[in-house]
Amino acid sequence: MTARQPAGQHLAEFNFGTLKHDFDDPRIADFKDNLDLVNGLAQNSRGFVWRMLDDDMQDAQHDAAGVFDGNERTASTLSVWEDFESLSNFVWKTIHRKFFDRRAEWFNAEGNSNFVMWWVDIGHQPTVEEAMDRFNHHKINGDTDFAFGWKHLQAGKK
Repeated sequence: MTARQPAGQHLAEFNFGTLKHDFDDPRIADFKDNLDLVNGLAQNSRGFVWRMLDDDMQDAQHDAAGVFDGNERTASTLSVWEDFESLSNFVWKTIHRKFFDRRAEWFNAEGNSNFVMWWVDIGHQPTVEEAMDRFNHHKINGDTDFAFGWKHLQAGKK
């Protein structure tokens, strides 16, 4: 198993959670009102490649036959980055970190760390179904070359 980035590949990431309250609830307002800010920052970050658009993600979240079972309290992100460093810098070294640190205010504790990464061919835009397959594989098998978490890539940097 290798943690190093394969040639001709970018890094996909998928994360999701279930909000404690509906999107229009004032207790979620600080999260909801800053989505455009955080997403815009991501899109303008070095190494950002692609993010599933909000309308497409919302359609996937509200699809009763889809991977989220139509749960309208689902919040999720599916994006692609040039490399681990670019994603890591965005997640941990920007305002995103402040919102990440507050996730317990907005998201149910169970499933609060629904996150997975995997390598994709340059130019590939993953689907939510593909992402959920990767997440489920990681949940069952732990870090593999097929699906992995932060520690897998950090180990490759040593």
